[in-house]
Amino acid sequence: MAAEQMADRGEEPDRTPPTPAPSAAPAAPSVAAPAGPEPVPVPPARPLDAIDRDILRILQTDGRASIRSVAERVHVSRANAYARINRLVEDGVIRGFGARVDHERAGQGASAYITLKIVQNSWRTVREQLQALPGATHIALVSGDFDVLLLVHTPDNRALRELVLTRIQSIPEVLSTRTLLVFEETDLGPRPDRPAELA
Repeated sequence: MAAEQMADRGEEPDRTPPTPAPSAAPAAPSVAAPAGPEPVPVPPARPLDAIDRDILRILQTDGRASIRSVAERVHVSRANAYARINRLVEDGVIRGFGARVDHERAGQGASAYITLKIVQNSWRTVREQLQALPGATHIALVSGDFDVLLLVHTPDNRALRELVLTRIQSIPEVLSTRTLLVFEETDLGPRPDRPAELA
């Protein structure tokens, strides 16, 4: 049923469509991707207007905001808000909806950034293995003195040590690692008292 029809009948459509599969990250010149099937090209995102940016700010602050609430706050119809959110998802601007978690209160008291040097041309292989690690929450291919930056959360330092020494360092393409313990974290995500700057 079309969003417009649902809005006319006073029904609220489901705001969270299926999240598209993440696109392959670009490979850096020094760590090129191995030969293989070409990734599916992602079409360029359509330009965002002020209403789109307001919607993004609202959803970043509260991912559970209803269509009705978003529409009222940006002064558009529910059908318009629903269509805009769907377009932002389809264009890959919104990659998904989730919760910001206090990892310590969730039983993951040890956090660390781990830097990795990897074999040239092995980024995609390494990324696939890192994504399967328990507690891995962010992976980035970077330039500089190392190739990969990984953020992990584990129950304690013993589990962190096992993760680094047993799991990560056993990946054949990983040449070396360095572990940076996190003593304290502050989430700088958008808040109502600090509007997000969206270019």
